[in-house]
Amino acid sequence: MQLLSQTKHLLKKEILLEWRSKYAFNGVLLYIVSTVFVCYIAFNLSAGFAQSQGYAVVWNALFWIIMLFAAVNAMAKSFMQESKSRLLYYYSIASPQAIILSKIIYNVLLMSLLSVLALIVYMLFFTNTLGDAFFYFVVVLLGSISFATVFTMISAIAAKAGNGGTLMAVLSFPVIIPVILLLIRTSKIAMDGLERSLSYGNIGILCAINVIVVAASLILFPYLWQD
Repeated sequence: MQLLSQTKHLLKKEILLEWRSKYAFNGVLLYIVSTVFVCYIAFNLSAGFAQSQGYAVVWNALFWIIMLFAAVNAMAKSFMQESKSRLLYYYSIASPQAIILSKIIYNVLLMSLLSVLALIVYMLFFTNTLGDAFFYFVVVLLGSISFATVFTMISAIAAKAGNGGTLMAVLSFPVIIPVILLLIRTSKIAMDGLERSLSYGNIGILCAINVIVVAASLILFPYLWQD
């Protein structure tokens, strides 16, 4: 009960701070809109590209590339923006499990909101080729959860080790590549309108990755927090 209470108050703090500054949300949203617009202009310069057979493949891959870099920009500030005095204050009032859990939940909420807005903007600019729009939306939400869980823990490690930006990119590469591949394959099935049962295996693997990352965060973060 104490863990849940501490997590709730820390999560409320994260949401209030973001609501006051809107730094992460506005910055990442601007990145998404500007990137989609630039890609839209580039594709319009290619005559007949929207009617080509490779359009759906590029549509899907480009969306996940944009979401990947948006997640990196949004999650990198999870621990790096916290001052040493504030971290020391957290150390005295809350358990490390509550801190990492509140960060993960907040980043999941932030990334889910950004993913939904990104998909809406993306579909406004580009021709909609989704065969199963609802299932694609579910995959996008699952992908946002995966990005949030992975990058939150890596952000904590990078912030403690120093040189956060470079270290975060190096540490996240071997973990996020399998996640990206699974998301692209699963979303391509939804885009082609195939049977949803073909994606159940990939979805199960993604859920397992999320559970493992969250469990590892709860186990390992206290040792990192004490350093």
